[in-house]
Amino acid sequence: MPFWRPRPVPIDPREKIALFIDGANLYATSRAIGIDIDYRKLLSEFSAKAYLLRANYYTALVEDQEYSSIRPLIDWLDYNGYTVVTKPAKEFTDAMGRRKVKGNMDIELTVDALEQAPFYDHMVLFSGDGDFTALVAALQRKGKRVTVVSTLTTTTPMISDDLRRQADFFLDVAELAKTVGRPPAQRPPVET
Repeated sequence: MPFWRPRPVPIDPREKIALFIDGANLYATSRAIGIDIDYRKLLSEFSAKAYLLRANYYTALVEDQEYSSIRPLIDWLDYNGYTVVTKPAKEFTDAMGRRKVKGNMDIELTVDALEQAPFYDHMVLFSGDGDFTALVAALQRKGKRVTVVSTLTTTTPMISDDLRRQADFFLDVAELAKTVGRPPAQRPPVET
């Protein structure tokens, strides 16, 4: 007779959870599957599952631009329950003469996740970046459970295979979009 083991529940309602959102990665993932994330619904979704301790959003900003298309989102998040962590993006010109912007927030997210680890039971990481595999393993050694949110539904998966295998649970953005997504055409107008 085979040994039966119940499937673990992705998020236990008794847990304290913390969301860590790699803003650039989640933006690219949601664009790749053709949806926008409704960040108000995202907070509600995870607050309904367990005790939501904190929701952190990480992004780099180009400081010298008069207007940044991401600024209204950052301001809204900051006033509506998210802890927003930013840093200036670096601009450079590549070998082909094209202007490029680089702004990696991996270190900031990793340091915060490790420093806050004593206060949460379950980390929900919104990123498919394989650089976070070591962070996930370190948190698991501390007894934390980790859910990684990204997608496998695109032609080229947006998640590193190593990160997906390391995580305790994987949640596809395409599945999550059923409750927290909206078509880009339904984007509310930005007030000026």
